[in-house]
Amino acid sequence: MKKIVLFINALLLAQVALFAQPQFKIDGEEVYSGDDVVFHKIDDHTWVGTGHVMSNESLYLVEGNDKSLLIDAGTNIKDLDKIVASITSKPVTLVATHVHPDHTGPSIDVFPSLYINPADTVGIPTFMPDYKGDVKFLKDGQIFDLGGRKLEVVFTPGHTPGSTTFIDKDAKYGFSGDSFGSGNLLLTTSFSTLQNTCEKMSKVMADYGITELYPGHFFGGNKETKKRVDDLNTISKGALSGEIKGEDNPNNRFGLNYVINRDGVRVNFAESALK
Repeated sequence: MKKIVLFINALLLAQVALFAQPQFKIDGEEVYSGDDVVFHKIDDHTWVGTGHVMSNESLYLVEGNDKSLLIDAGTNIKDLDKIVASITSKPVTLVATHVHPDHTGPSIDVFPSLYINPADTVGIPTFMPDYKGDVKFLKDGQIFDLGGRKLEVVFTPGHTPGSTTFIDKDAKYGFSGDSFGSGNLLLTTSFSTLQNTCEKMSKVMADYGITELYPGHFFGGNKETKKRVDDLNTISKGALSGEIKGEDNPNNRFGLNYVINRDGVRVNFAESALK
């Protein structure tokens, strides 16, 4: 628990400069409001939950005819299973976009199992030390069939080694967690990893007409687009070639002591990301 608290405090400081902004507005009918989270409707069978601890940490409830998928669980939302059950009557499976505790905090404890990319469970600090449920590993290209609705797993490492995006090809949108930063990418791997991810996702978006990706910190107007993905690809190539230089990062959290600020996005990184 101490690791979680330290991480949350540090991440808050790292993001406060970017995300301190006027009152945000998320369109769509409000279907639940509580002390820890507010849920709004995206469409008739999709909802976004907004947490209040970590820069509007976002979770998404996706419903099919037979089952539902909960993408991320926020930081600490009491009785999240009951809240979700008040919105959908379909059985719920919990999946994670990545392991950070603003997405897999104590809220996960009320769910019997959790799907996560195995790359986020090896060689990095354990941020789910008290979880007693069954941890299941996602596979790249895996399909979650919810009955009349399918979501495809696309591994998108960069922010973390195991960052993952979930794509609804029929709805033409997806859910990308912090893979592309919500405007402020904390790159804990390398620019070569990010470049490969951006090229992969750009192709997926072009091939299937995916117009937008709902991010891990959603303010109502900051959905990720193919242009954002392509801009991050350009930044990655420029950083690796030396054509785009990083500046000293005034936040300097987690050893990410450099920052590139262009094309409407900040990329926070360490010198090791250039290798």
